[in-house]
Amino acid sequence: MFIRFFILLFFFISFNGSTAFSQQKETSKEENVHSYEKSKKISVSELYRLEQLRNKKVVSLSIVLFIILLFLFYFFYQNNKLKQKIRRQDIKQQILLNIINSGIDSQEIERKKIATFLHDNINSLLSSAGLHLNVFTTQHNIKSDEIQKTKAILAEAHDLMRDMSHDLIPTLLVRFGLIYALEDLCERNSNSHITFEFSATIPTEKRYVEKFEMKIYFIVSELFNNIIKHSKAKKARIILKENDNQFIMTILDNGKGFETKKIHEVEGFGINRIRARVKKIKGSFTIISKPNEGTKIKIKIPLPH
Repeated sequence: MFIRFFILLFFFISFNGSTAFSQQKETSKEENVHSYEKSKKISVSELYRLEQLRNKKVVSLSIVLFIILLFLFYFFYQNNKLKQKIRRQDIKQQILLNIINSGIDSQEIERKKIATFLHDNINSLLSSAGLHLNVFTTQHNIKSDEIQKTKAILAEAHDLMRDMSHDLIPTLLVRFGLIYALEDLCERNSNSHITFEFSATIPTEKRYVEKFEMKIYFIVSELFNNIIKHSKAKKARIILKENDNQFIMTILDNGKGFETKKIHEVEGFGINRIRARVKKIKGSFTIISKPNEGTKIKIKIPLPH
């Protein structure tokens, strides 16, 4: 009886335990499914959030790139505009230099023609007229105030023509060369107000091509005129030398000077013409000056071959 009871009790307990275990297992399974579905929902929302964040980053990056491209385009546009402006200025400057050089070339050709005409024709005629007049008065032993005045007028006209011819093309330049002519130019421009000093490491008898000598002479002559007219200097100096197949001139004065940043304000001083002359023969032109500290001009020109 007891044994049967214990057996029934054992089966009852076992059945209840298995039922409870099954129920517990079903509950755990349901919890796992619910947890999975919940985690699945969380992962989807997280992915959606990440996708939105990625899209925002892409949009932001696109905007930044667009702004950078705009800046680059603007910079390129402004740079191109500046280049065009510089190109136009260079063209204008080149046209101006060509006009000046054309005028200078024409002027030098006319100088030579007029100087030759004055020297070979007018001066010769005046000399011939004076000679014939002297022969006539000597042969006939004539002493007249009118004839003496005529001789004096002829002599004065002869001297004026000679000086004019010399100013157009110096005789010393043609006969003795550039170095000798520039030294003479310093002496002729020196007076009680200003002294021009001459210094050269080049021999006085050194000769260059005629055109080269003429161009250098007129460059220096124009520089001297500028110093006399505008610098208020008491002393000026020119230094000549050759170095590395270049003819180098340095012109200094102790005048009032000027601000080189305002070089365009002194263009009326003949700087343009001098620069054009130098550039015409492929030289370089440098100005160093300060107010009340004088001016230094350095010119380098390739030697003619």
